[in-house]
Amino acid sequence: MRLFVAVDLPAEEKERLHAATLPLRETGLPIRWLEPESIHLTLKFLGWVRPENADAMGRIMADAAAKTDPFVLSLDGYGAFPSIRRPRVIWAGVEATPPLRCLKHDVEWAFAPHGFEREVRAFQPHITLGRAKRDARAGDLREFERIISEMSYRSTVQVDTVDLMRSQLLPTGARYDRIASARLGLAPVGGDGAGPAA
Repeated sequence: MRLFVAVDLPAEEKERLHAATLPLRETGLPIRWLEPESIHLTLKFLGWVRPENADAMGRIMADAAAKTDPFVLSLDGYGAFPSIRRPRVIWAGVEATPPLRCLKHDVEWAFAPHGFEREVRAFQPHITLGRAKRDARAGDLREFERIISEMSYRSTVQVDTVDLMRSQLLPTGARYDRIASARLGLAPVGGDGAGPAA
């Protein structure tokens, strides 16, 4: 199974984010939008992990989560990768606050001894909202920059847990399911996080 570690958002925040993209969705731009239930902040993509090792992944995640106290996540603005003028991934911005950076750091270091390479690129937290369709051409998205420049979004979310998520690639798009959760700042009961990586 394909796994990743994420900060999930409350259902009402997901709905607000989804609703906020209505001006873009109404244009009919060739963008595949995520459904509200799929909206999240990825901390680390683990990739393929054998199903029998999922519990061990959850324990490793819990060990990392215990080192960071609950904090407030700040959402601010929109953007796109690789750029606004050439949008392929559309996202909502997330402020890289010290607690969020610490959580990301602890997750990276917790999984490193178990065969998962640490991310070396600068951490740019974001919440993916949609992706340009594979056959979309640059000209098809020329209105994107203008519309998104007129949009704004700002919110805060209390973060108390991190989640181990499973990603399933379906013809209709990716589906995400939570398979484990760990509370921030709370030492896990039992287990030492040891276990095979894949």
